[in-house]
Amino acid sequence: MKQFSQLIKTLDSTNKTNVKVEALSTYFLNAPEKDKVWTIAILSHRRPPRPVNTTLLREWASELANIPLWLFEESYHIVGDLAETIALVVPSDEKSTKKSLTQFLREMIWLKKQPEEAKKKYLFQNWKQLDYYGRFVFTKLITGGFRIGVSQKLMTKALSKATQIDEDILAYKLMGNWNPDTISFQDLVLQERESDFLSKPYPFYLAYALEQDLDELGDVKNWSVEHKWDGIRAQVICRNDELFVWSRGEELVTDKYPEFQQFIGTIPNGTVLDGELLAYPNNQIGTFNDLQTRIGRKTVSKALLEKTPVVLKAYDLLEWEGQDIRSRPFLERRQLLEKFYAQIPDIPLLLSERMQFETWEEVAKERELSREKHSEGLMLKKLDSPYQVGRKKGDWWKWKVDPLTIDAVLTYAMRGHGRRSNLFTDYTFALWGTNDKGEQQLVTFAKAYSGLTDKEFREVDSWIKKNTLERFGPVRSVTPYHVFEIAFEGIALSKRHKSGVATRFPRILRWRKDKKIEEANTLEDLKALIV
Repeated sequence: MKQFSQLIKTLDSTNKTNVKVEALSTYFLNAPEKDKVWTIAILSHRRPPRPVNTTLLREWASELANIPLWLFEESYHIVGDLAETIALVVPSDEKSTKKSLTQFLREMIWLKKQPEEAKKKYLFQNWKQLDYYGRFVFTKLITGGFRIGVSQKLMTKALSKATQIDEDILAYKLMGNWNPDTISFQDLVLQERESDFLSKPYPFYLAYALEQDLDELGDVKNWSVEHKWDGIRAQVICRNDELFVWSRGEELVTDKYPEFQQFIGTIPNGTVLDGELLAYPNNQIGTFNDLQTRIGRKTVSKALLEKTPVVLKAYDLLEWEGQDIRSRPFLERRQLLEKFYAQIPDIPLLLSERMQFETWEEVAKERELSREKHSEGLMLKKLDSPYQVGRKKGDWWKWKVDPLTIDAVLTYAMRGHGRRSNLFTDYTFALWGTNDKGEQQLVTFAKAYSGLTDKEFREVDSWIKKNTLERFGPVRSVTPYHVFEIAFEGIALSKRHKSGVATRFPRILRWRKDKKIEEANTLEDLKALIV
């Protein structure tokens, strides 16, 4: 555990990629074999389930530190990170643990099913036997919120340096459904078996947002254009008469989409399709809100299947007749996909239309139709581009539509996290609605915590502290006074929200100091934006 804690200390103390890669590479060369596997798992979001909730962690840490809970809570809001707060306030004894990272993680798996008293005893014992950074890492693992500024791509780069295995091959190996508690480093990383790759997807190729003028991309005839669909990126794999559906988050979601079982026997073995999972009610592309009714379900009822069917909107072919064809030009892959698609019967598979234009002006006009077609904008793909790994610049670009906007009133605020933990930067906004008596009232509809400058955040924070109406733990209600322009990507009717509307990716666009709250928009204005 000391070796892993020292690694996290090094990673947490630098923003330099080369330093992080060197630290990780050295660790992978010297750490115990099982600790290497668990480290890969932690850095690729395969942590064990959280064994203790944060409410109990805060109560027990304040008890062990012999400080009142209110003082711990205030300290937590200032520090901004629960694990760091606990590491700072909990005292250490003279003993020190020699347990490995693997032993700690196996104990955490065991701990989840234990009674509260056993959990408390375990935490007290280990908190006291770890130094500051050990306590910080241990608590991070307990909470399940292990974010230290190391992407899986960076981790893979370091692992490649340590093992001399190509990064793309490692990215492929680390995808899929493997258990860090049962697999060895030899089996996971070093050894290659054909059977291991039966269900595995390919690493996804991701596009950057368009950064330059369209003319800078060169001749428009060298580019393919298609709509950017607002669903869940996925790969559908057909191999050996078996079907596998993987989300971009490396989650195997085959059982959540039983309609895709129709692919078996229809789509040839040795085929991997890249595309977007979309809700398709009434044979029309639905909203992401429709899709959410399917995402969290452990079981999918017949009624839900009929109400909200899902289709794969395919836009690329990564494997054909058992051969990896990612290195072939995009146009060649698409032509194969289009030829194959023209021959299949009626199954829940659609083809994302590939368009080509004579001028960039025509492309811009097509982008203006995006919301009408239930897309987020356009994807621009170079005709000769291979299918790469991760996020690369140059060959694929996403050109999203301008966000929808609405003017709303600030009604609630909460402290931020990290460097903003001493400021109120997380805001709740409201629009004008009508109650049962026909009276105007403010109705909350969205939360946002980004979009202002540091100076503006400090200014709003100062005003909030002077204009608080009520306190609800870390949340404060404030006098309705300030108007902000809120931007968001999409909108849909929703029975789960008090406003009756759900927004996608809300954020602050600007502070409207020129407007009074009476000039803020209404819920009806918001609903009128629904296409």
